Amino acid sequence: MDRPIPAATAPQESAPALEAFQQSAALSLGVELELQLVNTHDYDLAPYSDEMLRLMSKYKLPGAVVPEMTSSMIEISTGVCDSSSQVLAELSEIRDALVKCADKLNIAIVGGGTHPFQQWHERRIYDKPRFRELSELYGYLSKQFTIFGQHVHVGCPDADSALLMLHRMSRYIPHFIALSASSPYVQGQDTQFDSARLNSVFAFPMSGRAPFTLSWDEFGKFFAKTTRTGVVKSMKDFYWDIRPKPEYGTIEIRVFDTPLTVTRAAALAGFVQSLASWFLHEQPFMPQEDDYMVYTYNRFQACRFGLEAVYVDPVTGQHMPLRDHILLTLRRIGDHARKVGAAYGVQLLAEDAELGTNDARRLRDTQARERLLAEVVRQGALRFRGNA
Repeated sequence: MDRPIPAATAPQESAPALEAFQQSAALSLGVELELQLVNTHDYDLAPYSDEMLRLMSKYKLPGAVVPEMTSSMIEISTGVCDSSSQVLAELSEIRDALVKCADKLNIAIVGGGTHPFQQWHERRIYDKPRFRELSELYGYLSKQFTIFGQHVHVGCPDADSALLMLHRMSRYIPHFIALSASSPYVQGQDTQFDSARLNSVFAFPMSGRAPFTLSWDEFGKFFAKTTRTGVVKSMKDFYWDIRPKPEYGTIEIRVFDTPLTVTRAAALAGFVQSLASWFLHEQPFMPQEDDYMVYTYNRFQACRFGLEAVYVDPVTGQHMPLRDHILLTLRRIGDHARKVGAAYGVQLLAEDAELGTNDARRLRDTQARERLLAEVVRQGALRFRGNA
């Protein structure tokens, strides 16, 4: 996952230009997953990313496997996919190789947005120049950023369409958070949040939401102003919930917790693709700056309460259960889900929304039954490899 780059010490004489928005296939998908490496003794995080990368390099796999900020993390990504079923196939192939390599090292791979009981001060920054620079700039926040998310890229026809897609998609940030939430525990404590992970993200500068503009030319002016200050150097410095990725021709949605299974990760990608298809083909509404008046409230509600959150409609101001709005949305995009081959995953999400069940609920239910967070992690490892 891209991290914010340290601020320049002084404004630059020549600010970098905003790169051109590349062409991509509309509605194409790419998925990144950050994953936990844990030992099989007490199921705490284990600093084995170098060993995992060495073993994984022997496999010919789609996408990529790369290190992350601390050495107990690893990131996998798909290639460019046409459908959520292709996402699932590629993630499953990478997952199977990860499990084989982890078994050789006597460690395990786990999903989830946070490790339930790891202590941040025990983490090691991965030995890479960029990560070392970030550690020097952000201090303890870098180690506290041992959190795990899913990012979904969706292809857009052109730059202006990407910004329109971004701001339409912003209305559904609470839906993404509640359906993917899997981080209720931090340092051995139940935080009472379904997604505590996103609280850590807000600690970093340039987080939050993108500025409201529907023109790439206007966005370029915003980019020029910020780069002239020396605060940012490239698009990677913008750490927004959704951001354009001009080098890929996509927008990147960054609020998902890493799910407990690759099946759920693919289902969430299918939800995004189905929404994007609805936006492109039906143009259901025009986003407005005023949409963001309730953005932070809706985001907080989803983080705190998950599927039990309240959702405030940004147009009417109506309050309704988020779960109801999710189900309404899933029904509304049903035809598009079928057209893009995402109907199965969308149905899985609808069933969970009906029951009020997400991965945060599953983790809490396991802890209530076992009363041992290490056992929660052990069962999570079995679930990730497809055995539970």
